[in-house]
Amino acid sequence: MKFDTKAGTNPIDRMTVVGQPHDRIEGRFKTTGTAPYAYEHNEVADRIAYGYALGSGIAKGRITAIDTAEARRAPGVLAIVTYENAGELGQGDMNTVKLLAGPEVDHYHQAVAVVVAESFEQARDAAQRIRVSYKASDGAFDLAAARDAAPLAEDDGSTPPATSVGDFDGAFAKAAVKLDETYTTPDQSHAMMEPHASLALWEGDRLTVWTSNQMIAWGASDVAKTLKVAPEKVRLISPFVGGGFGGKLFVRADAILAALGAKAAGRPVKLALTRPMMANNTTHRPATIQRIRIGADRDGRITAMGHESWSGDQPDGSPEAAVAQTRLLYAGANRMTAMRLAVLDLPEGNAMRAPGEAPGLMALEIAMDEMAERLGLDPVEFRIRNDTQVDPEDPKRPFSQRQLVECFRIGAERFSWNGRQAQPGQVRDGRWLVGLGVAAAFRNNQVMDSGARVRLGRDGVVTVETDMTDIGTGSYTIIAQTAAEMMGLPLSRVQVLLGDSSFPKSAGSGGQWGANSSTAGVYAACVKLREVVAQKLGFNSGEVEFTDGRVRAGNRDAALSDAARDGELVVEDTIEFDKALSKGHQQSTFGAHFVEVGVDIATAEIRVRRMLAVCAAGRILNPMTARSQVIGAMTMGVGGALMEELAVDKRHGFFVNHDLAGYEVPVHADIPHQEVVFLPETDPLSSPMKAKGVGELGLCGVSAAIANAVHNATGVRVRNYPVTLEKLLEGMPEVA
Repeated sequence: MKFDTKAGTNPIDRMTVVGQPHDRIEGRFKTTGTAPYAYEHNEVADRIAYGYALGSGIAKGRITAIDTAEARRAPGVLAIVTYENAGELGQGDMNTVKLLAGPEVDHYHQAVAVVVAESFEQARDAAQRIRVSYKASDGAFDLAAARDAAPLAEDDGSTPPATSVGDFDGAFAKAAVKLDETYTTPDQSHAMMEPHASLALWEGDRLTVWTSNQMIAWGASDVAKTLKVAPEKVRLISPFVGGGFGGKLFVRADAILAALGAKAAGRPVKLALTRPMMANNTTHRPATIQRIRIGADRDGRITAMGHESWSGDQPDGSPEAAVAQTRLLYAGANRMTAMRLAVLDLPEGNAMRAPGEAPGLMALEIAMDEMAERLGLDPVEFRIRNDTQVDPEDPKRPFSQRQLVECFRIGAERFSWNGRQAQPGQVRDGRWLVGLGVAAAFRNNQVMDSGARVRLGRDGVVTVETDMTDIGTGSYTIIAQTAAEMMGLPLSRVQVLLGDSSFPKSAGSGGQWGANSSTAGVYAACVKLREVVAQKLGFNSGEVEFTDGRVRAGNRDAALSDAARDGELVVEDTIEFDKALSKGHQQSTFGAHFVEVGVDIATAEIRVRRMLAVCAAGRILNPMTARSQVIGAMTMGVGGALMEELAVDKRHGFFVNHDLAGYEVPVHADIPHQEVVFLPETDPLSSPMKAKGVGELGLCGVSAAIANAVHNATGVRVRNYPVTLEKLLEGMPEVA
């Protein structure tokens, strides 16, 4: 069905199930260890063998020889696959680099071989016996060194590489108050709990892959194209995903190597990438260099806004769109943004939670604080003063909903912002210098066509089937809530099956579009099922009510299950979004993050003491799971602010700290009290659900709020993330 903003009565608006806090319906499986993840589907086949991937030992160059003789003689070895015997491979639409190296090597730890053996230990041992000879060539591994020569990114048709409105140069030159600063964000790793893992099974020329993937339809298509197999002969299954954060949007080497290994060995093969391979073989968030220029009048009205960003990627890659939010977040008549892309021979840069906005706001929201300080304005007031209700680059396009000012005002009141001292370094609690910080949160609302199949059984149970995934986000539950609301059933009478490419194609999980789009697809299928049920029961009235497991119209009443008395009813439909809607209105989500930190006056140790997120993101489909999304994102923001950085070996082109011992992420002891507030909001232009998304909004701006709080505590301004001790110590006040 096509999404129509002028549709009549919408059962979702009753909000008897949708919009209510419900426990995750799959939670009991996860907490009891009975939810099967990709590497754990041992029940699907006998004699499963183990694969082990060998990564390239150079970052750029050529393989001159591969000697597998000793490895093939090792105990338990069943097969070894390299580019020499893999056959001709294609390349999926979503892959920007080859998943099996040879003879050219594109980046460090690009897979050069997969060993299949009877046990994991045997496969790992044999892999170490493969002798690979390389001819290394010079590579580019340093973004700062490549910055000056980096050209403007190419226009891929989605995000313009540059925009210009008014006369930025002239307005900036004339501005009464100016800021011109450069900020950097480092390469970052997804570091999800579950590794990239797959189990591949060939049955004749048909391939089934149980894998950890966020986008099943994309993934199945890419596997087929890479292996040059007919699409209808590839099935991907991913009912549970142990975290992705964008790193599992695309098929990676684990799936392709498992499939190649299984074909060569004549056995089903399971393969998981090691932690070092996850950092260097798969994708990561690329580093950025960002120059921000802001000009304002003495009253604090922005007159000029310029944001330029540099990032790097493999040839034919894409830039980190760090300027995206700057095009929409604050008013200002004269504007300029540009993204430049350097070719680097590091592992592939690609989507990581809130790509673009997360690193972009890390810079922009420090710049806004610095500008407020120069103007002598409170940081909240400065942001409110420059609010806009229309797209600043196209004033004819109003925002469909925009409650940014309300987020700031409500947040400031709840956080006791009026107690903040404008002069840094004034508040002390024993050994701790205490500071408060704030930042705006912004993430565009995106929707994707999404389908579902809905079954009504003779027992009155409704079953939903869609290839949508649950990456820990609560998809099972909100989809069940949608079907329950539409069909007038309790959650206990709804079954949800996800993550199977044999199901209708959904939006998948990513970009903050998953919840809104996938539930809208379920809505569309349930609309069709309601029509079939009404017809089966002989209801001719247009106003048919589905409540409490019964169907009512006028004076007539029947059990929902009666419609399936003669057999199961099955319908399928897809929600189709009209792109013209987004042309008339700008659809975005907004929020405000408030943070209090303590900084040890002697050691510069930083402790986050409390955090608050206020979000305006359309209808919240389940406040309980949405809160979990936001506090998880806030935690990720702590990591981005204070510790997360992939350290680049600029001589040899790899990430040195490629495990969870060297790549630090927040732990429980790092996270204090967190509070989340959702503002009442429904956006009828977004979808039939009138929802948007919060999973990425909860991250956007958090790191800057922390950095701003550190400055308020100490007076030290750090513009290069992460904010670590050595960057603070030089400027810290003397111990008194």
